[in-house]
Amino acid sequence: MTLNRKSFVVAALAAAALVATAPQAFAQAGKIKVGLMLPYTGTFAALGNAIENGFRLYVTEQGGKLGGREIEFVKVDDESDPAKATDNVNKLIKRDNVDVLVGTVHSGVAMAMAKAAKDSGTMLIVPNAGADAVTGPFCASHIFRSSFSNWQPGYAMGEVVAKKGHKKVVTITWKYAAGDESVGGFKESFTKSGGQIVKELSLPFPGVEFQALLTEIASLKPDAVYTFFAGGGAVKFVKDYAAAGLKKSIPLYGAGFLTDGTLEAQGADADGLLTSLHYGDSLENAKDKSFRLAYAKAYKLQPDVYAVQGYDAAQMLGIGLAATKGDVKNKAAFAAALEKARIDSPRGAFTLGKNHNPVQDIYLRQVVGKENKVIGVASKNLSDPGRGCKM
Repeated sequence: MTLNRKSFVVAALAAAALVATAPQAFAQAGKIKVGLMLPYTGTFAALGNAIENGFRLYVTEQGGKLGGREIEFVKVDDESDPAKATDNVNKLIKRDNVDVLVGTVHSGVAMAMAKAAKDSGTMLIVPNAGADAVTGPFCASHIFRSSFSNWQPGYAMGEVVAKKGHKKVVTITWKYAAGDESVGGFKESFTKSGGQIVKELSLPFPGVEFQALLTEIASLKPDAVYTFFAGGGAVKFVKDYAAAGLKKSIPLYGAGFLTDGTLEAQGADADGLLTSLHYGDSLENAKDKSFRLAYAKAYKLQPDVYAVQGYDAAQMLGIGLAATKGDVKNKAAFAAALEKARIDSPRGAFTLGKNHNPVQDIYLRQVVGKENKVIGVASKNLSDPGRGCKM
């Protein structure tokens, strides 16, 4: 073979190698498509907007890029309707070809998202819905949660109510996964401490006809009531509870969603209520101060727990993409980075458990005016048990 022929072959091989690697290089230089599947209408609409605001705020702070790649958003209104969830999530996966799914609020909808993500291998970050099964039986190396499990705030509040000396409690919630699991967490810790659940009351989601149930609570005369409601339902429940005269005679305790993002509408009827959650007002850490200032400047609103969870979902995506140099398909390296990360959240730093659920402080909060004022820690570094998780 002559020198010229050798040079030609070498050049041809080099060109072929360049062509072969070009698609990969181009793919990692292109945009990351994030599918936001959140409620933009209905009882949870404000929650969905807050999550998106928080997520976008972090991306904006990073110059619009995570892991060196520009972020493109595709949005679907899930309407908090589990019956539409599979079709909606498949629009994002199959029609829009998103790289990452982010959603949602309603636990029933989140379950459909988790199944679709697991079946398709699509990355999923859950910025609110606490369905225990997402980080339980449905857990996977590419499924993460930036929020909580329904079990966590309930379990923490069960300990608080028991320490306050209450012996007999009635629970009330919507009859769906979030309500059932929140009550389940409360029941687990409260009964372990010697307490008794007198009755478990519920109504279909998103019903708000509470009167008959409030009458039943009054007749049962428990030491206290534990509840899980959120959004518009939480507003009406708190107001109806006070209007029925129960607030004066039977202490009401709840998972923090009862009073998060709802205080403006609840007004004085919420004053003094105790709730448990992984975020609250007056935390006074540096990250929270800077976050609250930036959020208020960007949206002319005060942030709540939903905004924090959206912000941290974006932080988690950023950590994974930084570790993989923007390669969202390198799921093993992405997961490894998050599993060892300490995430600097406005709620206080947290880590992820083996099931990819936050290990975090659950705060005890009291409503003071228009604030969910943190008055203590209900449970320190509480880890979800991840029952049924195998990965």
